Amino acid sequence: MSRPNVPETGPAVRKRALITGVAGQDGVYLARHLLTLGYDVVGTVVSVPLSSAIIDTYLPGVEVIELDIRDSELLGHILDQYRPDEIYNLASWSSVARSWSNPRTVTAVNGVAVLEILDAMRAMRDADGYQAKLCQASSSEMFGMVVDLPLTIRSAHHPRSPYASAKSFAHHTAVNYRESYGIYVSNAVLFNHESPIRPPQFVTRKITRAAAEMSLGLRDELRLGNLEIRRDWGAARDYVRALHLMLQQEKPADYIVATGVSRSLNDFLAIAMDAAGVADWQSRVISDETLLRPADVSETRGDAHDTRVALGWQPELSLEQLIESMVAADVKRLTSDTENSLEYL
Repeated sequence: MSRPNVPETGPAVRKRALITGVAGQDGVYLARHLLTLGYDVVGTVVSVPLSSAIIDTYLPGVEVIELDIRDSELLGHILDQYRPDEIYNLASWSSVARSWSNPRTVTAVNGVAVLEILDAMRAMRDADGYQAKLCQASSSEMFGMVVDLPLTIRSAHHPRSPYASAKSFAHHTAVNYRESYGIYVSNAVLFNHESPIRPPQFVTRKITRAAAEMSLGLRDELRLGNLEIRRDWGAARDYVRALHLMLQQEKPADYIVATGVSRSLNDFLAIAMDAAGVADWQSRVISDETLLRPADVSETRGDAHDTRVALGWQPELSLEQLIESMVAADVKRLTSDTENSLEYL
């Protein structure tokens, strides 16, 4: 078996990476990881002023520029100006639940914009030979109505939301451009992954925040939807290492990034309450039918065996450790009134 192709250390020529959506959870962790490896990192956000707190706290050393990923003309100018060696497309409408009320925007951002990136890469290569490597952030939500578990790269797509449909389109478009035009693009099929800087509108942060508030006597109850859904949860800081390793391979491919273990949302809730020291919490959690999605995925669980073999990658943080870090960060936020801090990472 050949060894994974990992980056060399030492004073080699500095690589330049472009990360779209750099102020998001994954963008922050990836940018900081690449900086430690000696990269020049350029990141895009929709609005620098709106992202200033994240940029100032977590992204020193990153050149941050504005880009609406739907603006194909500006995208082309940025690629031509910076000529990155590696592109990580993390810009995305990230909420599955809210995609139902914004299907057109989600399709444009998560689907069509990826086509524009690929087309810009092809045009520049054909014009002057410039070739970058692209990592496209796909999602386990693409698989949707699951029949057989665990899920692999060869599993069929049956998307159950506008978000998932757009991600599936982007995934297949990346494969088509790789096979038809020889573009170096790898799809990273990311299963659910969390961190202490996960935005609060996500149910996982809603839970850890509520657990922290209950522990401090600041909340009486928590309203949630379906607690029986099962997800394969990992840590963002582990998963971004896999993204980088994908683009160090000689040939592009598609990879499952997952832990291989699924847990219910109720399990996640129980771990969070235990980490916060909240007893008898069950009677304080209210089932709210208004929080149910029009359609949902009952369970996801990924098979990352091929990824581990090809990249030499494996997750390091357990779900319990991950949730404990999220609860601890939320307690610190509430007691210090500091929303963003390097301590939370």
